[in-house]
Amino acid sequence: MPKDKFFKVIANKQHPNEELVPTHCSYCGMQCGMNLRVDKSTNKIIGVEPRYDWPVTLGKMCPKGVTAYQQTNHDDRLLRPLIRDDASLKGTKEGFREASWDEAYALIVNKFQELQGKYGKDSLSVFSGVSMTNEKCYLTGKFARVALQTRYIDYNGRFCMSSAAAGFLRSFGVDRGSTLPWTDLHETDCLFIAGSNTAECHPTSMFRVWEVQNRGGYLIVADPRETPIARRADVHLDLRPGTDLALANCMLHLLIQNGHVDTEFVRNHTNGFEEMQEVVKKFTPAYTSEITGVAPEKLIRAAEIYGKAPNAVVMFARGIEQQHKGADNVSAYTNMCLVTGKIGRPKSGVATFTGQGNGQGGREHGQKSDLLPGYRKLTNPKHVEEVCKVWGIAPEEMPQPGVSAYEMFELMEQKTIRGLYLLCSNPAVSAPNQNYVRAALKSLDFMVCADIYLSESAEFADVVLPSVTWSEDEGTVTNLEGRIIKINKAQEPIGESKPDWLIEVELAELLGRGQYFRHLKTARDVADEFRLASKGGYADYYGATWEKIEKLDGVFWPCRSEEDPGTPHMFLDHKFYHPDGKAKLCALPYRPPAEEPCDQYPLRLTTGRVVYHYLSGNQTRRIPFLRDMCPEPYVEVHPETAAKYNIQHDEVVRLYTRRGEAFYKVKIIEAIRQDTVFVPYHFGHEQSINLLTIPALDPMSRMPEFKACAAQIEKQPERINVR
Repeated sequence: MPKDKFFKVIANKQHPNEELVPTHCSYCGMQCGMNLRVDKSTNKIIGVEPRYDWPVTLGKMCPKGVTAYQQTNHDDRLLRPLIRDDASLKGTKEGFREASWDEAYALIVNKFQELQGKYGKDSLSVFSGVSMTNEKCYLTGKFARVALQTRYIDYNGRFCMSSAAAGFLRSFGVDRGSTLPWTDLHETDCLFIAGSNTAECHPTSMFRVWEVQNRGGYLIVADPRETPIARRADVHLDLRPGTDLALANCMLHLLIQNGHVDTEFVRNHTNGFEEMQEVVKKFTPAYTSEITGVAPEKLIRAAEIYGKAPNAVVMFARGIEQQHKGADNVSAYTNMCLVTGKIGRPKSGVATFTGQGNGQGGREHGQKSDLLPGYRKLTNPKHVEEVCKVWGIAPEEMPQPGVSAYEMFELMEQKTIRGLYLLCSNPAVSAPNQNYVRAALKSLDFMVCADIYLSESAEFADVVLPSVTWSEDEGTVTNLEGRIIKINKAQEPIGESKPDWLIEVELAELLGRGQYFRHLKTARDVADEFRLASKGGYADYYGATWEKIEKLDGVFWPCRSEEDPGTPHMFLDHKFYHPDGKAKLCALPYRPPAEEPCDQYPLRLTTGRVVYHYLSGNQTRRIPFLRDMCPEPYVEVHPETAAKYNIQHDEVVRLYTRRGEAFYKVKIIEAIRQDTVFVPYHFGHEQSINLLTIPALDPMSRMPEFKACAAQIEKQPERINVR
């Protein structure tokens, strides 16, 4: 899209001591371009300007992005290490005192060594996040396996992107969240978007979505709620939560029935068509309507539009992925691209809206329980040998695969895991079945948390270490396209805060494993080792030097050499990453949600985001403007459902499931199904909707089923004040 189609300005310095530092937003996978305004005389970020030269968003920013800089110098920042002196106060903000780094490190090393001496190496665990640079994500995996020598490491992307990863790996043999660059989207003829509240969760994509319609193209949206993007859709498939697999199978049934199969592409470049065709035979519009609640004529129209479109992109997000069949949902929607041959060329393909800023890169380089850098597998001896050579350890020293994020809490409760090193994540808000998870955290013998604020999870820690914000360090992240981009340092760390990579290097030294880490003295040192460790893997970043990234406005992986320009479009040669070079069409029988409504719990509960907050809200709930715009959670209820329960707008009700309860104000809204209620998940303590969600796990991705469980609303005899 020509940049002159959109309003743009030239970045201007506004104060004599001001410097503009080009970088990217700290929040979602859009990674919108921005210039941080820095007063060099005070070492403080004082504002932000959009970057109109950034090709993905062309100067667009959302409410979170324009206020992101306010987190860096916030009054709530942790400035010194904290040590808890009163273990009885775990789970609260009380009982901490400030300490020196030396005292905090000494306590951590003593406790970690004591636990491993008594219970074995695997008594320790690491739980990390992907709102970090690739370099930090990489080093965290190395820290767990080389410094702590434990098998138990996993990350919060297990609650976000793991189903997309599993589905893409099964279908293509490789997991890259988008097979085409975002700059193609506005030029396609049809967008089929499933389970994404795009206008609120990835709003800076919307100008490209509207451009598709402005050019005469079509928009199809599958979502239980009539979200802002669904209201503008040519077809809104208003399905029941948890029934996406039936809907996708119906699309395939109709595409085959109506002659929209690219027979040559299917024959030459895929396997499994006959088995898939047999499974989807029964998913007629009438049969599918019974399962999903979507009118048959809507299903027919959606398949006709997608099937006839010369070019089309299937896109999805957590709505289809955060289910106990999330990986199946991803592969089923991916089947649509494969049977029609609308993949492996510009303007067509499949893409997922990445939730976290480095949701793509953070899952590729060793934080997942079964993976090593470059998307190598711990179960593959050759892959292990390649990484061990870079790390300088023997293959027999590499720990075995561990378990997924939620299963780590189960091992804590069972006392298999006794200690935890938590960084850049807030599972005391983000994990399902919170009563269980919080009890598991409280049961730990020893817990360390590194964070920029005292999060709800940090309240369970014995030691809290102050880390830095994204603007106080440098490195790379990988956005939702698979484009590796550069985060630039704008401000020196405040107080005594330190980058996570440096904390891990220093702890490794004190743990007696310094010989594997002490050469890493800068973020650039970590970057160079990380590139080398990924070399030869499916997610090969070796050729993506910092200089090339800045020169090319980002580099798409795989990028195998310094001469390689990168790979914006995947599969242009129609060669996939399975051994035979073919993609897999998956035959996927329908499974209902793990918990269906019943007389006792007749409603379907689903969760999601709002535009003003990010993930657990640990950052955004502290920003005054964002907090004022959405100060507390609420439950969306359809007017007819509200009338049935005799509840009014803004009335506080008790919402409960088999796992817990919470009290919310009611927002009566027509833009939701009568059988469904919705609550945003950005709030902690007793406002957390994850007190109610179910920990049913996808057998492939180990993703919990956040998007569907059985619930009930109860009118209260008198008004209750919600905290």
